[in-house]
Amino acid sequence: MRHLIDFGDLPRHEWDALYARASQIMDDPSQFVDVCKGRVSCNLFYEPSTRTNFSFQTAMLRLGGTVFGFADPNSSSVAKGETLKDTIKMVSGYADVVVMRTPWEGSAKAASLYSAVPVVNAGDGGHMHPTQTMADLTTITRLRGGVDGLSLGLCGDLKFGRTVHSLIEALVRYTNVKFILISPEELRIPSYIREDVLKKNNIEFQEVERLEDALPDLDILYMTRVQKERFFNEEDYVRKLEIKGYIANTNPFEVEMPLIRVEVLDKNTNLLQALNDKTPLTVLEAEGRMAFRIVLNRPSPLAKYVVLTFVKKQPAD
Repeated sequence: MRHLIDFGDLPRHEWDALYARASQIMDDPSQFVDVCKGRVSCNLFYEPSTRTNFSFQTAMLRLGGTVFGFADPNSSSVAKGETLKDTIKMVSGYADVVVMRTPWEGSAKAASLYSAVPVVNAGDGGHMHPTQTMADLTTITRLRGGVDGLSLGLCGDLKFGRTVHSLIEALVRYTNVKFILISPEELRIPSYIREDVLKKNNIEFQEVERLEDALPDLDILYMTRVQKERFFNEEDYVRKLEIKGYIANTNPFEVEMPLIRVEVLDKNTNLLQALNDKTPLTVLEAEGRMAFRIVLNRPSPLAKYVVLTFVKKQPAD
């Protein structure tokens, strides 16, 4: 019995065979309408999903099979405390295959230890997403005629992006593949991908922060979203830039804060953001000086410099 937990478990020749079969189904779906007749898939989605959930459901139905399961664990005995082990042992008695998505890294592997039928990993937390990788490789191969020799840019959330981790593991099996990894420092790929996959396989790669710097060298650009649900708290997700300072006050009778224009620049001093005098301020009056504090929510991840311009308010007419 075989499970699909990590794309790295598939030798290159097995992936080539899967791609050939996928291409046959895409080119002539009418020839495969009954290949899963009498088969039952159990789809267990412990976290929200639209595309992956619907993809697995429609795939089984179009191949002649049937589907049961849940898209919300709170509608099952999980809400009453049933463990993953017990759920898997139970549903594998009803189904021919179990497809599961969870927010927990390693959960698909754990489920495979207790299942009486094959387990397909449809995403386990920020770890892996091998079936998305199969779809991505199919798309790349059909568009470009192959994968060998391509320069691929992976952009966005590379730290928690399980689709990125799986895709890298798959692509290192090809020859002369180069990666450009594009993300802010906080969302760079995990060290186990960098060390145990890329460096271990002597794969050429570089890490940059600006998409513009990478685009001229790319054959494929793979975009991912920043996954708010993977952050431990709101503050880690919502980046903030805090600016504090003092303005000398030579006139003790003048306590009104001047207007402040804030300009956020990148490392090449290109303007990224500009905020006018409506920038929120916290002003504290001290001896001979006025203290200020500015908080910017969600500054650009490319921000390197901040320029403040102070303008004295004009008297009203």
